[in-house]
Amino acid sequence: MTRVAAVDCGTNSIRLLVADADPGTGELVDLDRRMTIVRLGQGVDRTGRLAPEALRRTFAACREYADIIKEHGAERLRFVATSASRDAENRDEFVRGVLDILGVEPEVISGDQEAEFSFTGATKELAGGDHLPKPYLVVDIGGGSTEFVVGDDRVRAARSVDIGCVRMTERHLVRDGVVSDPPSEVQIAAMRADIEAALDLAEETVPLREARTLVGLAGSVTTVSAIAQELPEYDSAAIHHSRVSHDRVREITEWLLRSTHAERAAVPSMHPGRVDVIAAGALVLLSIMERIGAAEVVVSEHDILDGIAWSVA
Repeated sequence: MTRVAAVDCGTNSIRLLVADADPGTGELVDLDRRMTIVRLGQGVDRTGRLAPEALRRTFAACREYADIIKEHGAERLRFVATSASRDAENRDEFVRGVLDILGVEPEVISGDQEAEFSFTGATKELAGGDHLPKPYLVVDIGGGSTEFVVGDDRVRAARSVDIGCVRMTERHLVRDGVVSDPPSEVQIAAMRADIEAALDLAEETVPLREARTLVGLAGSVTTVSAIAQELPEYDSAAIHHSRVSHDRVREITEWLLRSTHAERAAVPSMHPGRVDVIAAGALVLLSIMERIGAAEVVVSEHDILDGIAWSVA
């Protein structure tokens, strides 16, 4: 076993995994897995820069994670940064801050690299069984972007497009600095058109409709699963490898799009940091399912974070 630490810093959240990895057996044993909503991508789509308050929130989470990594005695650490820090003019400020706190330089990876990590993390367990037909389409709906990967035992094609839940919310559902509560039909139609255009782009390089199994990753998808199961609180064990039908995803998405902030916040499994962006994330998922004719989505709690950990191990 090798004790490794992986950090995935996205547009909406920063996550840590400390685990013991055995590449020989394919076993990854969690020691600590946690997520903090920092909204690093706040305003990036509009300004092209990381906001000072977003950097402060992110660096505070990094200091907390540094203590946890030291406590567990991880031998190796890899810090991967995704969409928001790719897009920002002042990403050097972000890089310097992380290096000072954690002692490693964040790797601002490409969308294709992001997709490969997501695929590895999501499918390493699934590959051992024959119950889910291949090829898989792994969809990682992040804050700033969504990654699409088609593969069986390895990646065949991958593409990242800019339709994350934060980006779609800020672009279409915010008026005068406030998220519409609920959004208008015009706003929803504009967001859906944006998503469909991005799916057209993804299909230029990724054969989405060839997939036999749709695997959904990240907070928007796992939250939809939690709502579908009517969980009294967020429960990773109940969510991991759960299946949600197309009809149920549609019902939940329609409710989220017509609900108020207070109604969404009252959902017991809803993380406070997702209340304003979950409707956009759910619409991305629904649009993908409609595009490929998926009857259900298999939900995975193992994603890019696990893929990063395997790359270190």
